[in-house]
Amino acid sequence: DRDHSGMRLPNKDLVDYGYGPGKGRPVYFCSGEPQVRGTYMNATTGVASTAGKFASCFALGAEVLQPFYPEFAQKIGAKADDAYQEGIKKPGACQTASVKSPYIYEEDNWVDDMQLGAAELYRATKNPKYLEQAIAYGRSEPVTPWMGADSARHYQWYPFMNMGHYRLAQTNNKRLSSEFIRNMRTGIQRTYEKAVESPFLHGIPYIWCSNNLTTAMLTQCRLYREITGDTTYEEMEAALRDWLFGCNPWGTSMVVELPLSGDYPAQPHSSLLYAGVGNTTGGLVDGPVYRTIFESLRGVNMDGINGKPGEEYKRFQPNQMVYHDAINDYSTNEPTMDGTACLTYYLSSLQKEGMQQDNSKPDRNIYQDGGIVRTDPSKKQITLVFTAADKADGADPILRTLKKHGIKGGFFFTGGFYERFPQVIQRLKADGHYMGGHSYGHLLYAAWENRDSLLVTRDEFEKDLLRSYETMRNAGITYKEASVYIPPYEYYNKQIAAWASNMGVQVINFTPGTLTNADYTTPDMKNYRSSQEIYDKVMEVEAREGLNGHIMLIHFGTEESRTDKFYDKPMEKLIKTLKKKGYTFVFPF
Repeated sequence: DRDHSGMRLPNKDLVDYGYGPGKGRPVYFCSGEPQVRGTYMNATTGVASTAGKFASCFALGAEVLQPFYPEFAQKIGAKADDAYQEGIKKPGACQTASVKSPYIYEEDNWVDDMQLGAAELYRATKNPKYLEQAIAYGRSEPVTPWMGADSARHYQWYPFMNMGHYRLAQTNNKRLSSEFIRNMRTGIQRTYEKAVESPFLHGIPYIWCSNNLTTAMLTQCRLYREITGDTTYEEMEAALRDWLFGCNPWGTSMVVELPLSGDYPAQPHSSLLYAGVGNTTGGLVDGPVYRTIFESLRGVNMDGINGKPGEEYKRFQPNQMVYHDAINDYSTNEPTMDGTACLTYYLSSLQKEGMQQDNSKPDRNIYQDGGIVRTDPSKKQITLVFTAADKADGADPILRTLKKHGIKGGFFFTGGFYERFPQVIQRLKADGHYMGGHSYGHLLYAAWENRDSLLVTRDEFEKDLLRSYETMRNAGITYKEASVYIPPYEYYNKQIAAWASNMGVQVINFTPGTLTNADYTTPDMKNYRSSQEIYDKVMEVEAREGLNGHIMLIHFGTEESRTDKFYDKPMEKLIKTLKKKGYTFVFPF
């Protein structure tokens, strides 16, 4: 409980655990006896809940690691059995110890842990004694007790779903498989009977960490459907998933920065955020709790960070439960590892299923802050892209060179450019080049000194982008034909990429390193690069690491004071040289 003694990073942990500030932390031995070092006594009855978890993790770890680290796999496999035997010797649940706080993890059940430990050891050894023991443990608790219940104590029945049932349902014994499929179905059915009373088809009790229960039931529905092919609960499965991504009373995702273009927990209860060194991106937060629980807790408040208050969602709070996006609401807005792990499995299973349905090939593009900055690095191909806001002096040499070498490029212009140079646009279209957007007014989206500091609101961004697409439509270029986009100044952040993605637009940008994007510089600039310097840099990068998948940006026009135009002879020289080295020039988007 002293982990909660203020917000700090691990390397600045100065809490005194009894050995002096920052001098170390206690580790509590699993003795199987009740433990206390302060005011509060826990209700430990044995070690089996911890030993069973240990055994299942190490047995599965041994299986996964065997092809890579056989000696280590053998070692942890033996430890799995050692731990399991300790669970047999000391049956019962092992709870956490608390010194100053009344909040502990009050686990009551343990047969599910031993069941999974035995099931994994059976898979590893094929020893029938483990299977017999797994069956006996599984029959002791056919249904995880919270399923269908209205309430529970903190982590009283943990884990929140029974993976041992799933393992036994996978056996080749039809009678045994049917029994444990029935156990899985019974838990789902009990939850479903509560869910039909909710407009969100959500039958989860709103105890502390209710999102853990949501992801557990979501996973159990998925595994049940996978084993049986029964789609009876598919609608509830979808509702549970959608609850986590905004189909809930607050209209918010419960996953930090997912989707980045939507409403999500921006102020999770996290030392990372408090210290200003990042966020728990991808972390699922605890989720709503009964109002009675929230109002009984110590130290929760709506204070935010940097003078920005937390989001109370005051207009949307149901009478029964509450959720807040505030760094000091540790009951509803703290990232939770259990639920995050469970949801990671579920989402990756959906991704795999979707790819199979769509016959999709893996995405081999390389991304930075949500934008594609390099195509497939296994292919010896280069993509030429050109941007412009108000200059078109490179039109003749660029089009002439590309036509001469049979290259199709990508051209990304501001809305003002489309309006100002209609003849250039028609020439590019006639030659079959890709035409895309570059904003309408060439806005600078983020501060140069801090990329994460936005200079535009979402509304300003969207209005500008829509106006840009309107000018393209007037030029005969449809939205579907221009779904990739290069931001103005080739400068953006992950928020801009997310907003664009929400509008169906994929940000792309040049591959950093070759300096071709410096072809706009003029001799009076400190960062001036001559065409020869640019050419030499490209060849240096090619010799050192290759240019596979590079997106190479060249400006369509430059200031008059730059008489050394890279788009003229140097560009053609570069194309010839790289073609001789076996590169092809493509526009793969």
